[in-house]
Amino acid sequence: MSARAPTALLALSCLCMSVAQAAVPGECAGVSFPPRIQAGGQTLTLNGLGLRTATIFGIKVYVGALYLAHPTADANAILTSRDPAEMELRFVFHVTAGQLRSAWTEGFEKSAPGRLAQLQSRIDRLNGWMNGVGSGQRMTFLRIAGVGIQYSLDGKVQGTIPGDDFAQAFLAIWLGNSPPSQAMRAGLLGGACG
Repeated sequence: MSARAPTALLALSCLCMSVAQAAVPGECAGVSFPPRIQAGGQTLTLNGLGLRTATIFGIKVYVGALYLAHPTADANAILTSRDPAEMELRFVFHVTAGQLRSAWTEGFEKSAPGRLAQLQSRIDRLNGWMNGVGSGQRMTFLRIAGVGIQYSLDGKVQGTIPGDDFAQAFLAIWLGNSPPSQAMRAGLLGGACG
């Protein structure tokens, strides 16, 4: 055996371990997500998971999973990218239509305060699609550059809201400067789920 063989074996075993770790699905609050999905004509990789809680009692509402073509911890790079991105919300608590609509409205007020007038009709369209959701249901939002945000409920496409500006403001709800919680933002950017 040559002197280089142990080094090569060590490098190979490290590579195999990192590939095995990358294949492990993500898990947060008892909810699991696959490491990769097919969306927007590409393979997207799980970038991170974040837990949305509500009220002073910390009620778990949903786990968000962010999938990207090129995983990164740079929120601005994600928001300005032209690559597909998918945000999946897996609900662990019942939420009414009114609560969802209020949450979207508040989210856009924080993520795009100077652009609300130009986004309002599209926010209204999103709110018009909202019905109550129960534990186990999932909302999926796919950013398609040059198109906008495609919304699906439990795997069934509900429609698309046009505009890269809308898509950016939508993702900024979680990745911008005023997310539902800093812990959730950090989790979506690859940190611990929180």
